[in-house]
Amino acid sequence: MSIDQIRSHFGFTKMPFTKEISPSDLHPNQGRLEAVARIGFLVDESAIGVITGEVGSGKTVAVRKAVSLLEPSRHSIIYLANPALGTKGIYSGIVSHLGESPCFYKTPLISQTISLLASESEKGRKVVVVCDEAHLLEGSQLEELRFLTNSDMDSSSSFALVLVGQPNLKARLRLGTFSALEPRISLRYSVPPMKSEETKSYTLHHLKLAGRTDALFSDEALGLIHQVSRGLPRAVNNLARQALIATFANKSAIVDEKSARQAISEVDSE
Repeated sequence: MSIDQIRSHFGFTKMPFTKEISPSDLHPNQGRLEAVARIGFLVDESAIGVITGEVGSGKTVAVRKAVSLLEPSRHSIIYLANPALGTKGIYSGIVSHLGESPCFYKTPLISQTISLLASESEKGRKVVVVCDEAHLLEGSQLEELRFLTNSDMDSSSSFALVLVGQPNLKARLRLGTFSALEPRISLRYSVPPMKSEETKSYTLHHLKLAGRTDALFSDEALGLIHQVSRGLPRAVNNLARQALIATFANKSAIVDEKSARQAISEVDSE
């Protein structure tokens, strides 16, 4: 079977439940909306915030949405996705995103970073630094980030810092090791799983984007998908796609309980 065959079978204009979706088309579930609102607050206040959630809960998607709402002419977005780059990598990443070649040695690199952040602020541009997978950051990296936010003698911060990670990030930051950083965190939010009705709405939303406005999934199938996915969007996507494949293979027009169970079995066996 091919994607084109599946699209033709269900009358899709494109395949649903993929990552290739624009921020404007993202499903507005309550957890995601609240995360977006909180990130907006952090940007306005040039503050430090922590956004956590289980794998596949939509943390990074919420960041994408929040960033898409910012005016490019007034904001500089710096997305740091690889914690393995070390402390020097943080400075280099910021400098590169701000359009300069990073200094080779760390001491001048730090000065270069601070100078560039101050320059952006003087130009009236807000810098937003997003550290994804922040639960994997080393203590030294978190300390360097705190140092950067404290570079103006604690009078203000030259950028907003959003730490995005799995739930254990919150526990790590409460350790005595981070006693200087923890009180500076203005906001903490944990992205919750979707509720049952939100999973149904999420599924219908993605089907509509693919050209189907009817109830392609039976209530029983949606109930199973929600139960097994625990309301985590990424898991819903995986199960829904697999259920569509099973339905196509069964030569059926509706994703029923049988197809959903087949999808669950196949995903669990991977």
